[in-house]
Amino acid sequence: MGTTYELTATVREKVGKGAARATRRDGQVPAVIYGGKQPPLAISLASKDVFLKIHGGGFYTTLATIDVGGDKIRAIPRDYQLDPVSDRPVHVDFMRVIEGSRLTIDVPVHFINELASPGIKRGGVLNIVRHTVSVSCPADAIPNEIVADLAGLDINDSLHISHVPLPEGVRTTIARDFTVATIAAPAGVKEEMRAQADAAGKPVEAVAEGAAEGAADAKAGAKPAAGAKPAAGAKPAAGAKPAAAAAKPAAKPAAKK
Repeated sequence: MGTTYELTATVREKVGKGAARATRRDGQVPAVIYGGKQPPLAISLASKDVFLKIHGGGFYTTLATIDVGGDKIRAIPRDYQLDPVSDRPVHVDFMRVIEGSRLTIDVPVHFINELASPGIKRGGVLNIVRHTVSVSCPADAIPNEIVADLAGLDINDSLHISHVPLPEGVRTTIARDFTVATIAAPAGVKEEMRAQADAAGKPVEAVAEGAAEGAADAKAGAKPAAGAKPAAGAKPAAGAKPAAAAAKPAAKPAAKK
């Protein structure tokens, strides 16, 4: 679960573009804290501290405790702006977090067990459909990441959110069972399937589905090799013809004259 950090802030007496520029010239970042059924609070933060937190990762999914003149406010970042040239923060928006409340957060997805995926071993490509998932979670239990397991996925298989375990108390904001990732066929296999589809007059998806079903049938059980003897006591299949008659005896010797 997300950890917390603390920032020290001072109240900004003046707001507006001119006041914001003056704050930045002093090595501070203008910010605002809103929500919680309270009026917005304009503050300024140390530029270095904000820079390290933004570029340290997990900025949007980590609660902050902001000390404003001894009054400690729990908040979570909702937005920030960076200077397009220096990449330094120029403004940050925080939302107050009330005890017992729930938040809607975009949590990053982390994929594991790529080497345990038969499709990737065969040259398939991991196609990430969603790098983040929007979830509703308790404010005090924000997950750092959602772990998606790729073990057992073959080419043309899909990983849906219903097969991704979520932490307790966390639920997705999308009702349907959406796709998180797929294992796409490598370029060579795609070209072969496209050629087969053109020859058969079928869409590529139908050929890919048939190939997947064929692979599944092959796994279920292969046919016995040609010439293999049936198991002892096995009955012949209904309608099967009896085996060919035994070889005829050698020709009789010619009659004596």
